[in-house]
Amino acid sequence: MRTVILTPEIPAEAKMKCADPVNLPDRDLTGAETVNLWGRDRAALRICETRRAAAVGEAKPK
Repeated sequence: MRTVILTPEIPAEAKMKCADPVNLPDRDLTGAETVNLWGRDRAALRICETRRAAAVGEAKPK
């Protein structure tokens, strides 16, 4: 008996690096700035994960 290990090919889209978090200024942020920057980071992560999931054929993330 011979064991063969199959290695799936990972699509290039799944290997793409996600965006880095927003650089924060070296000062106290207002509440609106905090919400805005947090929202940008969350949106970028959601887009990246959706792209990655689509590339590997996974179900859409919740």
